Amino acid sequence: MNTATQADTLESPEETYRIGDLSNEFDVTLRTLRFYEDKGLLSPRRIGNTRLYSRADRGRLKLILLGKRVGLSLLDIKEILDLYEPNGDNRRQITVAIEKGTEQMEILRKQREEVEQAIGELDETLVKLKEQLSALA
Repeated sequence: MNTATQADTLESPEETYRIGDLSNEFDVTLRTLRFYEDKGLLSPRRIGNTRLYSRADRGRLKLILLGKRVGLSLLDIKEILDLYEPNGDNRRQITVAIEKGTEQMEILRKQREEVEQAIGELDETLVKLKEQLSALA
């Protein structure tokens, strides 16, 4: 949803998004978007108090949210995003993303094993407790 017009962006015909547009599209709060800006993850242009996000900012937000969803830290996400070179082949960025993604995959797999073990132990405990309760009836 793009509510910003060319007049809003003054001289730029580039597609822009207001903070509310991105908030609604990605189901994040305005505070979250401002926080990402404070951390240097997003850099909207300003016209007065109005923040205007570019298509690149929108793409960065999409990647930030993906990174958060899979458990990457904001520092890791920023490191990956900052390696982007618009006119380069981005080999370094891709390599770092693979390294960090591989590390996070290992962490998630270990967490899954721990959760599955905890579920098994809880199942056994609940069965025993139900047996005890039945014996008391």
